[in-house]
Amino acid sequence: MRKRTRILVVDDEDIVRESLRDWLGGVGYKVEIAESGDEALQIIKQKEIKIMLADLFMPGMDGIELMKKAKEIVPTISTVIITAHGTIQTAISAIREGAHDYVEKPFCPEKVELIIKNLVEHQDLIEENISLRRKIEDRFHFEGIIAKSPKMLKIIELIKTVAPTNATVLIIGKTGTGKEVIARAIHHQSPRRNKPFIATSCAALPESLLESELFGHEKGSFTGAVERKKGKFEAGDSGTLFLDEIGEINANTQIHLLRALEEKKITRVGGNEEIKVDVRVIAATNKDLKTMVKQGGFREDLYYRLNVVTIELPPLKDRMEDILPLAEHFLKKYAEENNKRIKNFSPEVVEFMLNYSWPGNVRELENMIERGVILSKNTAIALGELPQDIIHPAPADGKTIEAVEKNHIISVLEETNGNVSKAAKILGVRRTTLYNKLKKYEHTVHKLDT
Repeated sequence: MRKRTRILVVDDEDIVRESLRDWLGGVGYKVEIAESGDEALQIIKQKEIKIMLADLFMPGMDGIELMKKAKEIVPTISTVIITAHGTIQTAISAIREGAHDYVEKPFCPEKVELIIKNLVEHQDLIEENISLRRKIEDRFHFEGIIAKSPKMLKIIELIKTVAPTNATVLIIGKTGTGKEVIARAIHHQSPRRNKPFIATSCAALPESLLESELFGHEKGSFTGAVERKKGKFEAGDSGTLFLDEIGEINANTQIHLLRALEEKKITRVGGNEEIKVDVRVIAATNKDLKTMVKQGGFREDLYYRLNVVTIELPPLKDRMEDILPLAEHFLKKYAEENNKRIKNFSPEVVEFMLNYSWPGNVRELENMIERGVILSKNTAIALGELPQDIIHPAPADGKTIEAVEKNHIISVLEETNGNVSKAAKILGVRRTTLYNKLKKYEHTVHKLDT
């Protein structure tokens, strides 16, 4: 865009500087001029210069040296070298050093304008790509959530809606789906973002200690209580308390939690003092709390108090679009942590990831990628570097996985009358993959065709 493109002309000849300034300024560019390399560097430090036209031969600092020093200040600056007639070879050498183009003296203003126009369009394209990449990252990377599947994008929109409020949120999802990641995203998008985020697992402690962990205790209230201790509610005052595996709390703790949510007050174990607390509670569970309420295992009033807003996290197998972005994120993370130059996955690994059921969800995917990074000796993770109990699980009936696979393929081929394309579609694999399998089981397939 001409209006926002500032050009610097550097030449020790007055007539060259003035003529280029007048011409380029007349067609809409902002033009700065300098008669030496040192003066040019000062301008570059003070103003946003996108393109520099620099004379190749100047007293003191020449055009090549100036170009290199300019790039140290502004790596994205584009340089056009101005050279005298008959020094084309030198100009070509300048391009090898990093110049984008060159013009000969005496130059044609229209040619200079065309070179500048092409450079501006090139820079605009780069900036648009950077902007687009940032938008994509903003969309697919939200507060630690990596998502492009429609289901997860809806959850991100729900987080944006509920986060600014004080509403209690119940996150439902299977183990490993990322419930704490969602809770942290809500906290970081809320007005409480600069206050504590306290996370605790309700299943990690014995029932006898859970109340003390949540509400604190007074000295001497039970064996081992040698001093007063604040609980999670007090520690998280003005912030957010994330209660994972909320379905594990016992009946007594449920009563005290309900009171904390309704009255914003707690009492330490063994104490009588009522303590006011301002805590936003986000709870999570992998259990069916509705069924627990019907069966008497969870208080109905507490369930509705927790369930003001519900976020249901889909298992990883139901958000297939997110598998590869997540895998690439974990690959980059663990490659950096382990100083490995691993850039991608082999085609076999990609195919496996897209066809595996992921019973352990995102956590299982992350663990698998971490292992692959640690074991890999190449720039791409190979199938043999992944956990073999995942790649080749043992069937429950004792049959080998190869035998089960072969029988299944044969069965599907019989159903499709040997139509490989239809069989591949039913099996959920690529046609090339099925052809490879057929080649592997050549004898059996031959019998089918006869």
